[in-house]
Amino acid sequence: MLTIDLKGKTALVTGVSSGIGQGVVKVLAMAGCTISGCAREGENSEKAIAFQQIVQAQNGQGLYTSCDVTRFEDLEKLAERTVDIFGGIDILVSNAGANAFKGAKDCTPNEWDHNIDLNLKSHWQLSKLCKPWLAQRNGVILIMTSNHGDYTIPGCFPYNVSKTALKGLVQSLAIEWGPAIRTVGIAPGFIDTAGNQKWFDSFPVPEKERQHTINLHPVKKIGTPEEVGALCAFLASDMASFISGTTYLMDGGRSALMQD
Repeated sequence: MLTIDLKGKTALVTGVSSGIGQGVVKVLAMAGCTISGCAREGENSEKAIAFQQIVQAQNGQGLYTSCDVTRFEDLEKLAERTVDIFGGIDILVSNAGANAFKGAKDCTPNEWDHNIDLNLKSHWQLSKLCKPWLAQRNGVILIMTSNHGDYTIPGCFPYNVSKTALKGLVQSLAIEWGPAIRTVGIAPGFIDTAGNQKWFDSFPVPEKERQHTINLHPVKKIGTPEEVGALCAFLASDMASFISGTTYLMDGGRSALMQD
């Protein structure tokens, strides 16, 4: 049986307090990876404790750092602390981000700037900070983008703009920093997270809306954070050594079906 073995490797993962970030942490820890994780919550918070519990459940080693990825000084602290404690970085999963849905007409300049800082600039800045350490170990950068980088719907501006731009960032890092570092984008579609459940709960009959969303996908399900984590683990492994400079869309086939 083919298994993914990441023992002896250190992964820095952002946005680990919920959703996709938690799924990535769980699967990478299952593969034997040491995890340096961050989120905005404090280092003694329930979210930080939950992170440690996920890592320890897989007999792994973890470090949690409170970090606002829109603050360069926080990113510097995160990278330096990871290297100080674990000696280097093999894998960067730049995952932290948030929906910024305003619509092109209603979006303010401040909202635009915050979206760009969070959903685009932070990925570039953290990648630059980790570059020296990743290059020493033939490392991998995995950047979490979105299906909104390929297709979108009204009212999702400026989020979709930043996610589209991340495809260009992936390409540039791959061709400029290779072969020492591989860079790959991951574009999840509808993933079953607490945030998306909150969206379902905004409808009069949440379960009806959930089923409607499921029916839009040819696979007749919505994705899980652990499935995104599994793709991260594969792309970070030696089995994916010929993969760089591209962004993988994982949307349950939704983009293949012309909606009416």
